[in-house]
Amino acid sequence: MGAGHDHGHAHGAPVTGTAAAAYRGRLRIALGITLTVMVVEIVGGVLADSLALIADAAHMATDAVGLGMALLAIHFANLPASANRTFGYARAEILAALANCLLLLGVGGYVLYEAIERFITPADTEGGLTAVFGLIGLVANMISLTLLMRGQKESLNVRGAFLEVAADALGSVAVLVSAVVILTTGWQAADPIASLVIGLMIVPRTLKLLRETLDVLLESAPKGVDMAEVRAHMLALDGVEDVHDLHAWTITSGMPVLSAHVVVRSDVLSAIGHEKMLHELQSCLGSHFDVEHCTFQLEPGGHAEHEVGLCH
Repeated sequence: MGAGHDHGHAHGAPVTGTAAAAYRGRLRIALGITLTVMVVEIVGGVLADSLALIADAAHMATDAVGLGMALLAIHFANLPASANRTFGYARAEILAALANCLLLLGVGGYVLYEAIERFITPADTEGGLTAVFGLIGLVANMISLTLLMRGQKESLNVRGAFLEVAADALGSVAVLVSAVVILTTGWQAADPIASLVIGLMIVPRTLKLLRETLDVLLESAPKGVDMAEVRAHMLALDGVEDVHDLHAWTITSGMPVLSAHVVVRSDVLSAIGHEKMLHELQSCLGSHFDVEHCTFQLEPGGHAEHEVGLCH
């Protein structure tokens, strides 16, 4: 440890790799499935004159772009850190999730607009073909969902891809329902209604992901970390008199970090040493909160006022 009272300390795994990296292979498989089904549904939509199939294919195209960006983000996020980019390109993963949100909102708006147009200008949709292609889409989406199920709990980037595929699966269900209605009743309005349902399913999930993504970009406290409790746990340690400049944020999914200035009584610090104090702080946070990468500055009483003077 260095001399004086300005000390940093970090524990946990090195800041390399991201939560999404482990699911690169599954994302590639999901991308292949998505591109294949997209082409199939475009063909089916043209043959059956089904807006619902075309809408689902458009959503599939957005999924393909989103999955491609997710894979690209994983590539950049796992590049090594440098002197200028100390966390590497990990934040690229979050930027990809943000781009996915914007794409989804655009597709949702397009589908809603086209559905309203179809009400104004009805079409003669072929129910049988719509059902066949809708079923193909549903089966493919369920396979992709199974591949991404675990990863979406660990990475916002993978979660964005998962939510897109999930919305597609629900869209395929809507397509099937509309096809059955057309086959059994001949009611052509079922097709644009299914398209409206697909569009409305896209928006809420996208807004939820957008909120979580913006929380990361705005450096909000990591989800599940109560900063008041963090401070209370640190103050409960023997010798800790005050905690200030306490910050916690998320670099990217699975990479929460924390920094704090900790005022420690001089007698306690002399008795146990800086290293022991730092280990106690790290153990305190590691056992109660999901934050492993921490940086602490140990200070004697009165140093905070000195820092304020330096800032001016």
